[in-house]
Amino acid sequence: MRSDRRSLLVAGLSFSGLWASGVSARSDARSAERGMETLTLWPQGVPGMPDPPPQERVTERSTDSSYRDRAIAGIVEPRMAVFRPDRPTGAAVLLIPGGGYRHVVVDKEGFEMGRWLSRRGITAFVLFYRLPGDGWAAGPDVALSDAQRATRIIRAEADRFMIDPQRVSAMGFSAGGHLCADLATRFAIHTYDAHDAADTLSARPDGAACIYPVISMDPEIAHAGSRRLLIGEHASSQRERAHSPDHNVTSDTPPIFLLHSEDDGSVPVENSLRMRAALRAQGMPVETHLFASGGHGFGLRKAVGKPVEDWPALWLAWAERRKLV
Repeated sequence: MRSDRRSLLVAGLSFSGLWASGVSARSDARSAERGMETLTLWPQGVPGMPDPPPQERVTERSTDSSYRDRAIAGIVEPRMAVFRPDRPTGAAVLLIPGGGYRHVVVDKEGFEMGRWLSRRGITAFVLFYRLPGDGWAAGPDVALSDAQRATRIIRAEADRFMIDPQRVSAMGFSAGGHLCADLATRFAIHTYDAHDAADTLSARPDGAACIYPVISMDPEIAHAGSRRLLIGEHASSQRERAHSPDHNVTSDTPPIFLLHSEDDGSVPVENSLRMRAALRAQGMPVETHLFASGGHGFGLRKAVGKPVEDWPALWLAWAERRKLV
């Protein structure tokens, strides 16, 4: 059974990699989504634009021609790439890739997962979010603004995408896991002025999956790069707590799925453990999966052949039990 799952996973990833390998690397801002359906988050103008604005740039990190691994920095036009299933079930997932708040890793933790979800009838939206180190007026809340707005737009477009607006969940990886947890705990805070009717809708995800997530801004366990770019190297303890989702759990926080490897050398497993403890202290639903090995940033591709390769099935089973998919 395990070998069958592994063969299917590798085959699916190889196909997507071969499709991408025929496209040369480009430096223009929208090359990553060439030919894809995209939704612009702020069609009336992106709020709080720095002067000068960031310059969007794409870096190809893969040294293997069979797959792509692009990181996009300086995002100036927040947007979502859409992966529509042939037979939609009504479920939707907002995918939030990581990148240490330095860039957004769109292939490994975005497009590959989007294809995996769409093959299972789930409509996936990969979020290209603004980065807090680029000088936006919203500061450390700028990425949260985009995640809130994205969730509202998904609900506003529910009929168009054949989505049940009560089955819109989020999934984030690494620093994207922090943003996912931030959305789950601070979905209702005011981070931007309303632009249109979509902003009357709830930004609360119906469930949230945080995969090897950055959670705490406590210097003892924080991912140093994410902390520095999000709140600054010399942030006060009050500022640390304000941007640590484990301190912001409320009775309105949706069910959370946590997954981490104990040998994660980039983001200590204590991040997920603190989030779990905070949720349990509030009596909120949480399911936690820890693996002895797997490292950091495994996504789908790098999980193959390791015990952690079963994580997508664990998430899917959880989402089915919660009636999210």
